[in-house]
Amino acid sequence: MAITLIDLPYPLDALAPAISAETLKKHHGAHHKGYVDKVNSLTKGTNRADASLEQIIVAARKAKDAKLFNQAAQVWNHGFYWHSLAPASAAPPRVLAQAIEESFGGMDALSEQLAKAAIEHFGSGWAWLVASEDTLSIESTHDAETFADGQANPLLVIDVWEHAYYLDRQNERKAYVDAVVGKLLNWEFAADNLARGTNWTYPD
Repeated sequence: MAITLIDLPYPLDALAPAISAETLKKHHGAHHKGYVDKVNSLTKGTNRADASLEQIIVAARKAKDAKLFNQAAQVWNHGFYWHSLAPASAAPPRVLAQAIEESFGGMDALSEQLAKAAIEHFGSGWAWLVASEDTLSIESTHDAETFADGQANPLLVIDVWEHAYYLDRQNERKAYVDAVVGKLLNWEFAADNLARGTNWTYPD
């Protein structure tokens, strides 16, 4: 069972002007697809060829197979990122809003901390909102590092690799992050992840 390139959950132009259709087309159709193709190439003919993406990530980490881990984790992170965004960001549902209040003191504080983590992350990586035990926290990961294998339950993520924003913003990461945090975060998706209590699964 080959890993697939999942469809975007919205049209290419749905996130404009914060993220342009051209950026989404390149980011999804070239970068994400490239990672998918590489995972399938690396697992073809092996005992991982029929494994789920999450199983591949766990096995690659355990085997210290950095080449496969990086490609597989990037597939998962990108799938999670697409779902972390929405064309019309609504207020967090009640249970998530309560958890945010308890962990951060409110949405303003959460937004400020998440944006700070994304803007100040050095180099390529990801800024996450995660749930662990009874608290929420902001976490940063470098390069392809991921929460796909259950270290914590990720609720949403912001991609801060340059390819996520360079066509639109060039080197102005802050403008991209501010637009995402202010207009595009999918709080329904985050609430679903919190309610489920287990990690999101990459679609077949």
